[in-house]
Amino acid sequence: LVLELNKVIIPTYGTVPDQQNLHTPEWVDFDGKPDSLFFSDGQRRIDFVLVYEDESKKITHKRSDRKKQKRKRQVYESNLINNGLQLEATRSVLDEKLIFVKVHAPWEVLCTYAEVLHIKLPLQPNDLKTRDSAFNWFSRLFRVDENIIKPEQEFFTAPFQKELLSNFYVQDKDTFFNPATRSRIVHFILSRVEYATKNNVKKFGINKLLDTGIYKAAFPLHDSSFRHLSTDPNCPSERYLLYREWAHPKNLFKLQPLDFIRKYYGEKIGIYFAWLGFYTNMLIMAAIVGVGCFLYGCLTKDNCTWSQEVCDPNIGGKIIMCPQCDKACTYWNLTITCESSKKLCIFDSFGTLVFAVFMGIWVTLFLEFWKRRQAELEYEWDTVEYLEQEEQVRPEYEARCTHVVMNEITQQEEHVPYTACGKCMRMTFCASAVFFWILLIIASVIGIIVYRLSVFLAFSATLSQHISGTDAIRKYLTPQTATSVTASLISFVVIMVLNIIYEKVAILITDFELPRTQTDYENSLTTKMFLFQFVNYYSSCFYIAFFKGKFVGHPGNPVYWLGKYRNEECDPGGCLLELTTQLAIIVGGKAIWNNIQEVLLPWVKNLIGRYCAAARSEKIIPRWEHDYHLQPIGKLGLFYEYLEMVIQFGFVTLFVASFPLAPLLALINNMLEIRLDAWKLTTQFRRMVPQKAQDIGAWQPIMQGIAILAVVTNAMIIAFTSDMIPRLVYYWSFSVPPYGSHSSHTMKGYINSTLSVFNISDFKNASKPFSPWFVNQTCRQVYRDLRYPPGHQHQYEHNIYYWHVIAAKLAFIIVMEHVIYFVKFIISYLIPDVSQKTKSQVKREKYLTQKLLHENDLKIVKKTMGKIADKIIQGVDSTFRPKAE
Repeated sequence: LVLELNKVIIPTYGTVPDQQNLHTPEWVDFDGKPDSLFFSDGQRRIDFVLVYEDESKKITHKRSDRKKQKRKRQVYESNLINNGLQLEATRSVLDEKLIFVKVHAPWEVLCTYAEVLHIKLPLQPNDLKTRDSAFNWFSRLFRVDENIIKPEQEFFTAPFQKELLSNFYVQDKDTFFNPATRSRIVHFILSRVEYATKNNVKKFGINKLLDTGIYKAAFPLHDSSFRHLSTDPNCPSERYLLYREWAHPKNLFKLQPLDFIRKYYGEKIGIYFAWLGFYTNMLIMAAIVGVGCFLYGCLTKDNCTWSQEVCDPNIGGKIIMCPQCDKACTYWNLTITCESSKKLCIFDSFGTLVFAVFMGIWVTLFLEFWKRRQAELEYEWDTVEYLEQEEQVRPEYEARCTHVVMNEITQQEEHVPYTACGKCMRMTFCASAVFFWILLIIASVIGIIVYRLSVFLAFSATLSQHISGTDAIRKYLTPQTATSVTASLISFVVIMVLNIIYEKVAILITDFELPRTQTDYENSLTTKMFLFQFVNYYSSCFYIAFFKGKFVGHPGNPVYWLGKYRNEECDPGGCLLELTTQLAIIVGGKAIWNNIQEVLLPWVKNLIGRYCAAARSEKIIPRWEHDYHLQPIGKLGLFYEYLEMVIQFGFVTLFVASFPLAPLLALINNMLEIRLDAWKLTTQFRRMVPQKAQDIGAWQPIMQGIAILAVVTNAMIIAFTSDMIPRLVYYWSFSVPPYGSHSSHTMKGYINSTLSVFNISDFKNASKPFSPWFVNQTCRQVYRDLRYPPGHQHQYEHNIYYWHVIAAKLAFIIVMEHVIYFVKFIISYLIPDVSQKTKSQVKREKYLTQKLLHENDLKIVKKTMGKIADKIIQGVDSTFRPKAE
């Protein structure tokens, strides 16, 4: 419901209205006050700043293009003035080509659009009494000093209405609308003011003017420097306080001033930091349990019987393993894997099972308690029912509304951009495009796997012949290392390239969908980008965990890809250690890379900009010019911050059974991430346009899906990737009669009984080593495939032990999943999404708000109508009063 005010529109690109009909901004010189946030009169506050380059001083464009750009800009600014905004233009101090247009919204405009946007504003101070928590004294140690950042006064609020202005808590017209609300209202107007028409299609909005280069920037102002307090007594210096008490590294262990963040940056940024802080706090418990499981593995690794057998020269030293590739590879001794088997004992222990069950419950607790916390913030920050009442449609959606349909609810005609059939076709096309790109990512992953399979053979045949040097070099530059390093480099390049391409593709697909609101747009884009990132980042982990070494056959009959590439095999201890290494590299490396990319690059760009500005001039620079030289936040805002954290959440939950230290690494990273993001926002970026947000959007169901999938993946990792189930089956069944020879349950003999025997003479010509070390002897399979030995009537077929293990694995998965899912269901049922305290507060506020508004209206009516109003009320009461018998 945008107000229809008088506008001046260019009919076509070729014709322009008379210049006398256009309103122009006031031109003033900089008054020498660097921290001023007001127009030159010192009264009107600057709510927004537009920056453009003087067309008469441009050299790069043609003269006709410069004229068109100037006309569009002049008409746009004239229409801003017609919409009630006040403009003041000032030339840049450092660069005479730049013009800064300062925008101020008067009181009438603010009131009008506050009603249009259904902005909730204070009615009266909150008189509800709240009980202090029993842990208040403890949390106070980590809170920001209330003498520095004073707590915000709580109010009962209601959607603003101009005719009920007297009912609202207006002490000062200049402070009734805070700076964040003022900037939000002005940006709403800037996004909908027209500047041209072409072929009867209206062109409007600041975003299109920025995209075409007519304006170089548009942003609200920071209120001060982050280094020192403002010299202007009318400025609260909230940016300086945020930097000092929130973004500074000294506050690493302090709680965040969320209300103050929300006041300065808006609810959308506030809800992100609230979620990130809550997630980080919940990680403390997971990190403690994970470290405990890791220490348990470290303490018990020396008692690991099967590892001792691998390292024993009388057991592992006499076991000869079969080659891992065709022809070029040779036989090797099991004791080579001694060190890796010791490391594996740390991660493949009973503590891992306990931790996997714990994390399945932890993730449910995290999501359920976050829902409660989110409900509290919705009430405290006045975003309850925000989506239904407040959010306006996107300007891009409005511009395409050409079809007329009947609204089923209102039974009135309304305009939509496409018919039901057109919407179905759009959704089908977009889903097909997303599916195609996901298949492309999977194809690239398969290509890298094929590369690993093919070059391993080549490196095995040529590497040792062409590398010159000492034995130490040959020890580390093995065929496996060369294959892994080159494959990782190729994978990294492919991931980065696909990231760049898919980001643009996802935006194009979402633009084509034409979502109605900004929330719908962001949720649609979030789903597409996460699907891509999920496949991109997790595919290698899923391959190692569930596919590598699982379908390889046996030495006499190996399985080949595409008829010629022999499948990769796992270490004798399984692929769990490799999965652990992969996770450690990805989690740690991704965190370092993201922080460098997000923090270092903006800092370097701003440093270069400040150096160049200082080299040009030593003049006093106004606040708007300081902010212009900061980095823009980007159209997607916090999207990549959420994406980074949710991808990390996936690593912490999906594969935690193989890496119990993942929560600890995530905790350390997130403690730094909060302060780095805060430092970045307060020091390196322009101030974001404050936006409303009710919750974290599509990220909530994404995390719920990850939580459900995590139970399955961890159960399957323990069952199929780790060696825990085969060890348990051996201990309880095959170490004692009738299958074993030991008198009591033991792990002794586990290695010798689980590595299948293969006769060297049974090698096929295609896979027989060039120079066999042993003639007419046997070797052992690298992986535990549990087959009958040569000479048996069912030689090389799976033995009874194999089927016992398979049955135990399937039973374990079913039992573990059902137990955890049952506990998750009970927890979800017992913990309501909204606490009783919050429900009571919401109901109390609605009751008092309605009572206050209606009573005040009634008082006004009584004052003006006097006794007539009383008689009318009495007459109405008697009409509905039952007759006396």
